[in-house]
This record gives sequence, structure tokens and C-alpha cells, in this order.
Amino acid sequence: MMWRDGNVLEVLRTWGRPGRRCAEIRARIVSAPPGATVIGDGEPCRAIAYESVTGLPEPGEWVRLEVSALARGLGTGGHAMVTARPSLLPEDPVSGGHLVKVRYMPDQVMVTGVDEQDTADHALLGAPINTLTLGGTPVVVADLHSALPAVLAGLRAQEPAAAPGVHEPRRLRVAYVMTDGGALPLPYSRTVAALQESGALVGTVSVGQAWGGDLEAVSIHNGLLAARLVLGAEVIVVTQGPGNLGTDTPWGFSGVACGDAVNAVSVLGGHPVACLRVSEADGRPRHRGVSHHSMTAYGRVALAAADVVVPELEGPLGRQVAEQAAALCGTRPQAAAHRLVEEPIAGLYEALERMQRDTGVRLSTMGRTLEQDAAAFLAAAAAGRHAARLAAARTPA
Repeated sequence: MMWRDGNVLEVLRTWGRPGRRCAEIRARIVSAPPGATVIGDGEPCRAIAYESVTGLPEPGEWVRLEVSALARGLGTGGHAMVTARPSLLPEDPVSGGHLVKVRYMPDQVMVTGVDEQDTADHALLGAPINTLTLGGTPVVVADLHSALPAVLAGLRAQEPAAAPGVHEPRRLRVAYVMTDGGALPLPYSRTVAALQESGALVGTVSVGQAWGGDLEAVSIHNGLLAARLVLGAEVIVVTQGPGNLGTDTPWGFSGVACGDAVNAVSVLGGHPVACLRVSEADGRPRHRGVSHHSMTAYGRVALAAADVVVPELEGPLGRQVAEQAAALCGTRPQAAAHRLVEEPIAGLYEALERMQRDTGVRLSTMGRTLEQDAAAFLAAAAAGRHAARLAAARTPA
């Protein structure tokens, strides 16, 4: 860990819901350790502060910063992190929760879990195990956090038409379950904040060591059940938070948990929908076409069958993706065969543009925009469109 002290120059922006807001500040370093060669005295930097950890700093305050990710130039870690406001102690939280997340770290967070004892929904989630079910609810599982708004764009593109005499179509109730493979604080995601503000999401659940959702759960299993039984979701989307971790080794990437998520959905009686990680512009061959992340997570980790949604792309890329998806859905020793679902992409690019316009969310994956890597977003939107069709088939008109 690399520590600096700074003075807050200005609060650049805040987002999120009261009590769980996140702020981006600009600070000037006023103290660095002897011999520091980066981020030294007098240098400006941007930093993130979480309301539920430190409170929100004000201009002129002294703050203590952790700057290791910033110093190393990590893609998602483009900020310092406010760890303390030494001149001010935040008030004790009102919540009486007993779930500790980021356990045994100096910045561990205590939250109220939807599944902990003495809470309103404990009895619901504490029912006999054979009665706890998702009841066929479609669950879209995706690797990257950037897939989330694109999945929702595809859902919107396929939502049922408005009933006679009704001007607006009925919106599907969609919940987001954030796993702990990337960012642990859900409030870090400006995307989620904007999607909730626009009404595209009815709620969020943070599971495992992740925290900051509308609901908190110990495991992905209870997170999925809470999304369905507590939030009333008709479609659930599961991705890690911002900040995918990869090491250019076959098994060393955080998205391997997509396979575990497929298994959890199946065990709970849901309908798993595998969103493929696709790219036409990634500079790394292992991620062009269908990423090796998807091939490994769905092909080797997921033992249960899922709908593998293949966007009908054109040209050599389309042929490559189709061939890889067909291989993924072939016979698998000791595992159920996936179901290949070919999904037309007509209208999906326009739906993605509409999502950006309506929510203010700028589609970006690994630094690439919709225009620069359309295939990545079309693949996620195709999975969303398929999930919407599944949900419509389950919902009475």
C-alpha cells in the first residue's frame, strides 16, 4: 500500500443514493514518504470517497489517500482512494447489521444482510431448502461490468408492447446482482447509479465481499433468491463490479466466476443465459472473437447447461464467433451440454444508442466505445433480448 496526505481542492461530482453515495474529488498531495518517486508533494490527483466509509469530504479538508493503483497506472484504478479524514470522525452508522464484508481489513464494512437473523426477510430466505427456487426466472450471466447496460438495452428492445389504451409498454422488473470479482463497493459504479435513476433497474444486490447494494447477501445463491423473492425481479443480471482482473493465464481471471454463477442459477431452478464476451477490436488475440474467458468459464467451470446466446454478426468475425460458440455447445464430458441460441441483431445497435441517450450511460468496455467495438455490446444486447423473450413467455399478458 502507498500512502499520501492531501488537501481537497474541489468535489468534482457525486453520484448514488443518500447514505451510499460516492464522490470524486481533486486533491493536492501535501505529504509523501521520504524517497517517494511518484505522486510526490504538490502533485494533483483525483480520488474516490465513499460516504458509508469516510463520509463525503469538503474542499479544504485534509484527507489520507491510498495511491498504489493510481501509481501503477491500472485501468480501473485511475483514482486514489480516500481512507480517512483525520480531522473529522464520521458519525456512527444507524444500521444495526451484523454482516462484515471486506473482512479483517482495516476498512471492513458492517452491513445488514437480507439473509441475516432478526431481519424482515430472514424467514423468507430461511425456508426449507427444497422450497427455495427462482422458479425459472431468466438470469443473464456476463463477465465484464460493461456488459450490464448493453444487456438492459437488449431487454428494452424486446419488452412487450403497450396494452391497448396504454401509452407506455410494461417494463420488465430487472435486478442486478454484483459479485466480488471486481470492485467491491457497488457505489463506485456510476453506470449502476444512472441505470437506477432512469428506472432501468428495480434494485441491486451485492454478494460475497462486495457491498453497497440495496440488499446485501452472504452468497450468490442468496443474492439471486433475494433478487427474485424480495425485489420481485422478472430478469436478473449477474456481473462482477468494475475492474476485471486477468493475468494472461488459462485460469487466472476473475471472470471464471461466471461458470460458478451458471451453476448457482441452475441449482436454484433459474434459467441461465450465458452472455458471451466478444470483441472485434481487442488488441489481444485471446480476446478477439469469443474471449478465452467465456470459453473457459462456460466450457469448463459451468457444469450445468445454459442458453449460450450467439449474436448473428456478419463477415469473418461472425463466422469465427459462430464456430467458437458451436464448439462451446458441443458434447462435454461430465457436464451438461449447453443450448446454442442464435439471436438476430437487427435493431440492437439502435437500442444501444437509445440506452446511452436515455440514461446518460456511455457504453465503454476496456476503454473502447460502442463505435469502436460494436460486437462487444451487440453480444450482450443479444443475451438481454433473449432473456426478455424468456421472461415474456413466463408472464401472463
